[in-house]
Amino acid sequence: MAQSKELYDAILSGDAKKAFAATQAALAAGTEPMQLIVESMVPAMDEVGRLFEAEEYFVPELLLAGRAMKSAMELIRPLLVASGQKMAVRVIIGTVKGDLHDIGKNIVASMLEGSGFEVIDLGADVSPENFVAAVKERQPHIVCMSALLTVTMPAMKTTIDALESAGVRTQVKVLIGGAPVTSQYAKEIGADGYSENASGAVGLVKSLLATA
Repeated sequence: MAQSKELYDAILSGDAKKAFAATQAALAAGTEPMQLIVESMVPAMDEVGRLFEAEEYFVPELLLAGRAMKSAMELIRPLLVASGQKMAVRVIIGTVKGDLHDIGKNIVASMLEGSGFEVIDLGADVSPENFVAAVKERQPHIVCMSALLTVTMPAMKTTIDALESAGVRTQVKVLIGGAPVTSQYAKEIGADGYSENASGAVGLVKSLLATA
């Protein structure tokens, strides 16, 4: 469908205004909201991830694509809520306590949402208690934690310990990432996985769900 192609192209080129307009046009023409996600947004974000992996796209392109995708979701999300439709998988994401960096976390959140997951973004400087409360209230499948500073990395372990103490650790898969984070550290603190970039995070979430 022409509108679906326009939305795909707008996200791929990082044009938020065109993405919004294409979404409006498609919805006005009677296209189902979920159809736009499945036929346009998910394929577009998959291609953005592929281009990033191929080093044809870089962080600025990821940010622009994520922004374009979000502009489309502004129109689609209320319609999904009104119709009672839900995304199949829910992800909670946040930057850990003491860390105010959120660009990387925002890119991952955008990539995940564009890949068809429901994303609940807790923001930056999120305490272990807030992660636990969100897990209890929203019942996610995945918890993603980001840290951009070496000094805030221990908050990841503290959060995992808090999930354990609250009795909800077995209900979720925990994925961590951020500049100073390594796969070895993920193993040490009991996380289920680690990714060094947003594209990899999407792939890891999908693989974790496949083995759940």
